Order: sequence, then structure tokens, then C-alpha cells
Amino acid sequence: MVFGWGKKKQEEKPVEEIPQNKEISLTDVPKIVSDLSTLRKSQTLAEINNLRNNTEPLIGDLIKIGNLLEKDDLNMADVDKHLAIIVVRGKKQVIDMIKKDVVSLPKISSFDDAEKLNSVLNLILKKVGDVLGRQTRVIHIFAKKYASQLKDNLEVMNRNHSEINTLLKNYETTKSLSDEINHTITQIENSFDLRKEKSQKIADADEYLISIKEKITTIQNSIDKIKSSENYTKYLALKNDLEQFTKQKLKIKNQINTQFTKISRPLSRYEYASSLDKDQKNILSSLVSEPFNVLSSENKDSIITILENVRKGISSGSISVKDVDKTSFQITEIEESLNDFVNLVSNYHKKYEEMKINVNSLMPNHLVSLEDDLDKNASLVSDSEMKSKTFQDEIDEIDSKIPQLVSEIEQKLRQFSNTRYTVLTS
Repeated sequence: MVFGWGKKKQEEKPVEEIPQNKEISLTDVPKIVSDLSTLRKSQTLAEINNLRNNTEPLIGDLIKIGNLLEKDDLNMADVDKHLAIIVVRGKKQVIDMIKKDVVSLPKISSFDDAEKLNSVLNLILKKVGDVLGRQTRVIHIFAKKYASQLKDNLEVMNRNHSEINTLLKNYETTKSLSDEINHTITQIENSFDLRKEKSQKIADADEYLISIKEKITTIQNSIDKIKSSENYTKYLALKNDLEQFTKQKLKIKNQINTQFTKISRPLSRYEYASSLDKDQKNILSSLVSEPFNVLSSENKDSIITILENVRKGISSGSISVKDVDKTSFQITEIEESLNDFVNLVSNYHKKYEEMKINVNSLMPNHLVSLEDDLDKNASLVSDSEMKSKTFQDEIDEIDSKIPQLVSEIEQKLRQFSNTRYTVLTS
């Protein structure tokens, strides 16, 4: 049961102050915060000390009440014996509690002392409140002359304790705000340093870009000089001739394939059934898939051997075909054309190699390395421009973040002081 103190004191409505406006530099903020924190600390300790000094006499009063209550028999002679036992027991609990738990309050010289005061006072009020709550009827009925004084004393003590607790919490909030402001200042300073670093990287990249673009211009001029030369014109003409000539390869292939396609089925079946050596197997495989690749004077005897073996297989029935005579004729036709095919292929290769040698003799080898350098440097330009853009994006992000951080500082300073500060960063 609650003993009965703790009525709320009607709060006076504070007079609204008109805030002052002041512009300050970001570098001024730490000193302002430090000065305001020191002032708030001094004021808080002074107020807590006043509350302590106002509360200490009430501690003495509680001890006096305990001493008086101990000597007072509360007229128990006129009370029922069983009830008197209860009253005496309750009285003893109150007296023992006062003697044991109601102690002098520590003096205040630091915030550690203030925290200790808050803890000691909280413990006293808790102990007193618990015992008086349990013995409220004993005190109000049998010790009325003490009840009112106890109630008044404890009400003031409780109010003072609440104010001390509020002051400590407010100062902790002040300390937290101070730390947050200093941390935000550090963030802003780091952001400025980072911005400076990124700006320098952009400047370095721009300088590098100028040198690379100058190099590209030099390379391009060298390439243009080569491409405008008479030798390069001849080279292009020969290269074009070679490209046109390579188209004849397809015509020759088609001409040869037309003949070998006629016997592709028996050739394929012979490929699976034959027991040729490795070189002949490779020749046979090419005759099935791409005869152009193996038609040479070196392979001619092997090709004839393969064709004759296929003919024998057809005649013996080991290689089945629809028309034995027709297929045999087609093989004969190929054998009779074989020299022409070999010459066609041989002449093509010979002519191709001659033209290739002529092209290579006029090929500007230096041009290849120059064009490689041009590609590499163009890639470097692209990479450097991409890096510059990335750095600029990071600077833009920093530029958008700094005003937000400054605004946070201004808002937190507003909680410190009635002055409305505008923080300048430039």
C-alpha cells in the first residue's frame, strides 16, 4: 500500500523565449559545444547540490521521528493485547528501517557523486516506502502525530529525487548530443578530405587523358602516313586479289564433291569395314567428308588403292549398292579424272602460296603494332573517362551528404542553446 506522498506539483508554463540567430563556422562548433557542455555541467551540478542540501535536513527529520517513535509507547496499555503486539511489531520494523537505511546523503563535487546521491536517495525512498507501505495503518491509526510529518517529508524527498534523476538524464542527453555533434563534425571533415582526394584523382585522370589523346593522335598520324603510301595501295590491291582468288577454292571443291558424292555410300561403308593403316584411314575419312583436303600427288596411289578396294567390295557383295555396274562406272570415272583433280588442287595451292608471299612481302608489319597500340590507348581513354565519372559521382554524393550532416549539427545545437546557429562550411 502506498504511504501517500508524490502528488504532482502543478508545473508553471515556461515563458517562450525568442531565439537568436547566429552564423558560425564549422571550426567554431567544437568550442561552442565544449563551452555549452561545461556550462550545462556546472548548472546541473549546482542544481543537484541545491536539491541535496534541501533534502539532507529531511533525512535528519526522519531520524528524529525514528528516535521519537522509539520512545513513544503509543498508549498500548489501552489497546487490545493481540492488537498491541501487531502495533509494536510494526513500530519496531519502522524504527529498525530508519536506523539501518536512512543515512546521510553524500556531498556533491562531481557527477560520480551526483550518481551516488541519486542511488542512495533512491534506496532510502524505496526502503522507507516499502516499510511504511506495509505499516501504513499502524502509523495512520496509532501514530497520527508522526504520519503527517512523514508524509510531508517523504513527498518533498520524492519530488527532489525525481528532479535529481531528471537532471542527470538531461545531462546524459547533453553528453550524448555533444558526442554526436563531434562525431558528425569528424564525418564532415573526413568527407572534405575524401572530396579533396577524389578531386585530385580527377585532375590526375584529366592530365593522363591529355597525354593519352596526344599519343593517340601521334599513332593515328603514323597509321595515316602508312596507309597513304604507294606500297600500302599495292598491298591492298594484292590482298583483294588474294581474297578473290580464294573464292575459286569453293568452285573446285564443289566440282570434286560432285564426283565423290556419287560413291559416298560405298566409301562410308568401306570406311567402317576396312582394315587400312593409319594414313590410309585418314585419307579415306577425308574422301568421305572433304576430298579436296587429300587430293595430292603424294596421296594419289593410296586413293586409287582405296577406290579399287571399294570396287572389289562392291563386286564381291561385301559392300552393298543398288546398282553394281553403275557404281563401278562412277569409280572408274573418278579414277580417270583423278589426275585432273590433283592438278586443279595443286595449281590452286601453288597459286595461292605465290599470291600470299607477294601480299606478305608488302604487308606493313609496323601497321599491325601501331593499330594494336591505337586500340590499347583507346581502351585506356575509355577506362580513364569511366574512372573520372566514378570519382565525380562520389564527389556529387559527398556534396549532397555534407549539407545533411550540417543540418543535423544545427538541429542538435538548437537543443543545447536558445541561439539558432547557422553553420557555414565554406
